[in-house]
Amino acid sequence: MQAKNLMQVRSRRGVRHSGRLLSKGFTLIELIVATAILVILTGLAVPMARVAIKRERERELRRDLWEMRDAIDRYKDAAERGAFQIKVGTEQYPPDLETLVNGVDVGGKKVRFLRKIPIDPMTGNTEWGLRSVQDDPNSDSWGGQNVFDVFTKSQGTGLDGTEYKTW
Repeated sequence: MQAKNLMQVRSRRGVRHSGRLLSKGFTLIELIVATAILVILTGLAVPMARVAIKRERERELRRDLWEMRDAIDRYKDAAERGAFQIKVGTEQYPPDLETLVNGVDVGGKKVRFLRKIPIDPMTGNTEWGLRSVQDDPNSDSWGGQNVFDVFTKSQGTGLDGTEYKTW
C-alpha cells in the first residue's frame, strides 16, 4: 500500500491524486461542444465552396463567350478586307461556329479563327445559342443566315442577378 501513502490510486476512470480524479479523456460535454463547433464551421464552409464553384463557372462562361465573339469579329474583319469569298446575305459574318473552327481558304492557306467550340460550363455541352443579324436581339431562336452573336442556353441566374443568356 505504498501507493496509498503517495495519495495516488489508479482506477478505471483515471488517476486519483490528492482526492481529485484526473481524467485521461474528454468529458461528454467537451465532446458535444467540440462537435457543435465543427458542425457550425462546416455549415459555413459549404455555402462558401458552392459560391466559389459558381463564380469559377461564371468566369469560364465569360471567357468562352469573349473567345467566340472575338473569333466572329476577326472573321468579319477578314471578310470585309476581302481575304476570302463570302455568300451574299451573310453580312460578312460566319455561317456557323464550325466555319470558325474548320477555317477558310485565304490565298491557298487555311485560316482558322477558333481552335474548337468551347464547352458551355453551365450546360456541359458545346451547343450554344446563336443569333444572326436578321434575328430579334432578344430572340432565343436562330434564323440560320449567319452567326452575329452567341449566348448560353442555360436558364440560370448569375451571382449578380442577371440571366446567363443575356451575357
